[in-house]
Amino acid sequence: MSLEDLGKAAFESAEDEYFDFAVYKKLSESRFEKSSSFKKTLDRLAGMEYKHYEFWMKYSPRKDVKISSFKVNLIVFLRLLLGVTFAVRYLERTEARVIKKYKGLAHLIPSKDKGPFEEMIADEQEHEKEFSEQFNEPHIKYISFIVLGLADALVEIAGIHAGSLGIYNSTELAGLAGIVAGAAASIAMASAAYAQAKAGFKGSATVSAVYTGISYFVTAVILATPYFLTKIMLNALLTSLTLAVIVIAFISFYGSVIGGTVFRKDFIEVTGIMLGATVALYLLGFAIRHLTGIAI
Repeated sequence: MSLEDLGKAAFESAEDEYFDFAVYKKLSESRFEKSSSFKKTLDRLAGMEYKHYEFWMKYSPRKDVKISSFKVNLIVFLRLLLGVTFAVRYLERTEARVIKKYKGLAHLIPSKDKGPFEEMIADEQEHEKEFSEQFNEPHIKYISFIVLGLADALVEIAGIHAGSLGIYNSTELAGLAGIVAGAAASIAMASAAYAQAKAGFKGSATVSAVYTGISYFVTAVILATPYFLTKIMLNALLTSLTLAVIVIAFISFYGSVIGGTVFRKDFIEVTGIMLGATVALYLLGFAIRHLTGIAI
């Protein structure tokens, strides 16, 4: 890599660091951020990113660093919608790639700047520890229980609707079947989550049960809603499945940011299971209807 390449990389890095600085600064000054410890940490991270920006600007051939205010406000919106932990981890999700990139430039950094350069890399490596220790909102520890409720409901309720359509002639009956089954299953899932949490989980078993049960039932209602809005069974099924895919995309994306999982893998797996269950249960319901002569 040449000095020209260093200049290009320095400008790109300066833009990235300044963007991170702007986001952390805005988050730290937001009136929606009530935690004083979070505010202090965000402000410290803003100062750290600005120092990194200043370092790279020394090597940048261009001084017109510009950032998108829309993207900055988007991160702030994500913080309001999904929490500060999500916003910060979303911002730093490429940390490992950044560190690798910086280390690849190490041989081009003059000896007089080696100290600040190594300090900058150490700062980036410290971020992961910072996030796990400082940004630990109460609901984060219960994420697995929320996802459990959502994922189970998506597979089971979508399958119940499809199976019901195979038996019934009425979309309303199929929708009601999903809600009734969802109510019963949400209680069962909450009980199972409570028992699971009692076995060594470092959190409230009651809260775990509540999160699981509510997430299950809310998902069941979302998936059932299209069945009350149309009399055409195919339209109801396709709309419900579309909503299910949107929910799967959301929980897969959220999990990929919070837990560092692979979005595409999780999304494809859960979607495949849901669609497989839907087809299988529709065929089962269709077979039951024709073999028994039931037509409701």
